[in-house]
Amino acid sequence: MGELVDKIKGNVNEAVGKMKQGSDNPETKAEGQAQEAKGKAQQTAGKVKGALGDDI
Repeated sequence: MGELVDKIKGNVNEAVGKMKQGSDNPETKAEGQAQEAKGKAQQTAGKVKGALGDDI
């Protein structure tokens, strides 16, 4: 179950991060880049959990 949750959270963070990067505000753009990176990391964690099982 943790695999699915991580993947969903990752997708949401990536999408929100991409939206923030479209802003004219440099701080918001930086937040968006960080949030997108966080989303990618969450998706990777979900893939790892899926490959190894939810035991980790």
